[in-house]
Amino acid sequence: MSMPMSPPSTGAKAAPVAGDAVAIKNFAFAPATLKVKVGTTVTWTNQDTDAHTVTSAGSGGPLHSAALNTHATYSYTFTKPGTYSYLCTIHPFMTATVEVTR
Repeated sequence: MSMPMSPPSTGAKAAPVAGDAVAIKNFAFAPATLKVKVGTTVTWTNQDTDAHTVTSAGSGGPLHSAALNTHATYSYTFTKPGTYSYLCTIHPFMTATVEVTR
């Protein structure tokens, strides 16, 4: 029995994705919006040849990775509900969000 194929992307903003992993590839965070529960550890993996960071947008946020080289990872455990916006400080056009719920 085969699984139905997903329809092609229409270019609309993607729905939030549940899980605990974010890929950094093609100068973007995938998924752009990740939904997790409090207590989830999210791991970002750089799949690009350029270095990237995972850094909270604005001051005082919890995400502060070093520059991640190819295949390097950064993990953070979210302990409070909320919406956490972040970016790559090397390439500030790269932005994404983690939505944390109870």
